[in-house]
Amino acid sequence: MTRTRPFPPSRAISRRSLMTAVSAAGAGILLTSSGNATTARSGRAFRQEELLEEVVIDLSGTPESIDPALAYSPRDWSVVHSIYDALITFDVNGQLVPLAAETFTSFDDRTFEVVLRSGLRFHDGSPVDSASISRSVGYLQGSDSFAVDLFRTITGVDEIDARTARIVCSEPSPWLPAQMAVWLLLVPDGFTAEQAATAPVGSGPFEFVSYSPGDRVVLKRNEAYTWESPKGQPIAQTATFRFVPESSTRIADLSSGAAQIVTQLPPDQLAVVEASGQIAIDAPIVGSAWIRIATDVEPFNDARVRRALNHAIDVSAIAASLVSGDTRRLAMLYPDERALGFNPELQPYEYDPELARSLLGEAGIDDGLSVGLEITSTSRADIAEAIAAQLGEVGLEVDIITADDATFNAGWGDPARPPLRMSTWVPLYDPHTLLSLVFASEGFLSRYENPEVDALIKRGASQADPSERNAIYQELGRIMHDDAPAIFLWNLTSAYGVAPSVSAWQPRGDEYVIPTVTSEKAGH
Repeated sequence: MTRTRPFPPSRAISRRSLMTAVSAAGAGILLTSSGNATTARSGRAFRQEELLEEVVIDLSGTPESIDPALAYSPRDWSVVHSIYDALITFDVNGQLVPLAAETFTSFDDRTFEVVLRSGLRFHDGSPVDSASISRSVGYLQGSDSFAVDLFRTITGVDEIDARTARIVCSEPSPWLPAQMAVWLLLVPDGFTAEQAATAPVGSGPFEFVSYSPGDRVVLKRNEAYTWESPKGQPIAQTATFRFVPESSTRIADLSSGAAQIVTQLPPDQLAVVEASGQIAIDAPIVGSAWIRIATDVEPFNDARVRRALNHAIDVSAIAASLVSGDTRRLAMLYPDERALGFNPELQPYEYDPELARSLLGEAGIDDGLSVGLEITSTSRADIAEAIAAQLGEVGLEVDIITADDATFNAGWGDPARPPLRMSTWVPLYDPHTLLSLVFASEGFLSRYENPEVDALIKRGASQADPSERNAIYQELGRIMHDDAPAIFLWNLTSAYGVAPSVSAWQPRGDEYVIPTVTSEKAGH
């Protein structure tokens, strides 16, 4: 899910050269957090002697899973990527860099060659070797993960020697490294789904201690994690992730010192955080918010109805009042210029309720319409209510249906579920995963069909040249804008509260909260 230059054949890529290649392709822009608090943090150096005994992170809800194959949200990935390392990763600025890999090479258009860093070990003491790559691919492909289809392109792993392996694909897959960074996490010999759910073992910056479902996960610092990892070094001896759904409780925890990092704060509460002497951050992330419209049920199989829904909502006003002043209305799914396919010339739908009513009338909907809007239990109900109210003004009676995360995720492709689904997707550096899963007609999560869209998704998946891929996704954006399989909302930001004691920690573009500090911040 990141925009990246294809790796040149027969040329090894070091961390420095890969970052240069990705930047040259326009893949990543240095993320900057908005607000005075962030400016003050930029010069803050974390010294090793400041290692805390414990850092407590309040997440906004319970992870759906701590199994690396079954993690689907930044809340899940915050825990998972603290325990496990992948071959490559997104750094704090959203660029793709080697992690467990020392070098990552495109051997040919269907093969990636990996040379692992020397001396890496799992938390159980066993070595991270080329067999680990084979195991990790096998574990993921044998799981019930929504991501399995993305990894079917891998047909085998050739273990050349203890540190070298070649990942062989059935077809050119220039999008695959970005998916590896999210889901292809290295696991030791004998790793099972039961172990993943109850006592995970990885090679990341923190080791598993305990898991109390619905309450917390406790991790401890991996003392062997002293190499120059792009993830950085642990900021504390112990990291405790607590699951705290109420934002007011998270803010109170921060103010009292019960937590040092709190997530998903309402923007109007950032002033409260600052007034209590803590640090408030409203950080841009590379993701978007939208409402998926199922086109397999009437009347949403009519594009006029879908366009009407886009015109019926004053997206800018809702975002400014309820989300963040740093958001803007989107013309398509891509959030900004950091996303492959973003086209600044493509204009968002205008707020025009009269036009919305006219389009509904053309589609034969004169007497109103009842429709369900599904959200998760951790979604912002006030946002859903504001959207429902504006749809009501053009004749739609909207029933907001709340589901727990597991039920919501299981219902993506279910024709019995409500046709409207309030969604976010992050990170969106590379849109391949989102498009192939949710908007390709045969996508695992799809309730949408458009032959032109299908053809462009397939072309984008196999095109190696980044400029050509960008052009393909821009054309796809124009088609999807007009066909409107979603109500396009806004780009995402994420608001945090941070204690001064961990001010060296910085947010990431993918919204993972990993309690580490990078070496440039740590002053190593």
